[in-house]
Amino acid sequence: MNIHIQILFLLLNLSIFTNSNETEKAMSIYDFQIRSLDSEMVDFSDYKGKNLLIVNTASECGYTPQYADLQQLHKEFGDQITVLGFPANNFGGQEPGSDQQIASFCEKNYGVTFPMFSKMEVVGKNQHPLFKFLKDKTGKEPTWNFCKYLVSEDGEEITFYPSSVNPGEIAEKL
Repeated sequence: MNIHIQILFLLLNLSIFTNSNETEKAMSIYDFQIRSLDSEMVDFSDYKGKNLLIVNTASECGYTPQYADLQQLHKEFGDQITVLGFPANNFGGQEPGSDQQIASFCEKNYGVTFPMFSKMEVVGKNQHPLFKFLKDKTGKEPTWNFCKYLVSEDGEEITFYPSSVNPGEIAEKL
């Protein structure tokens, strides 16, 4: 076999192996490191021992007022649950802005102080490994903006909630 073909074959196999195992490397929710809206890397191991509410968000959606409910949940129950927002433009092009525009919108319109992360893909071929991990654990992936995953404080139990479930209803389950 020609050396160039062998090298190409090796690189192709290495690329496939690396991409396919990206999520498999994450044995738990605490194995992720993700960039926040303000460009800081956040190590999810810092969330060990806390209930997490992971929400895919969008600024131009009918469910966008849930930002206020999420902020209220963060304010009232922050000692019991950590709200984490993940902007995504996967549904109806309803999150077209940059990270800076998203941060400004959330602060100005809803006073958001809970952690928000850099815009990412939550479904599809470029699905972020975090949302692939959540899908693998629950069998469900976001069907629209403001779907929610409640992760137990030990990271073992993950429950999916559709967009229509208000964050206040989830707080009642704590």
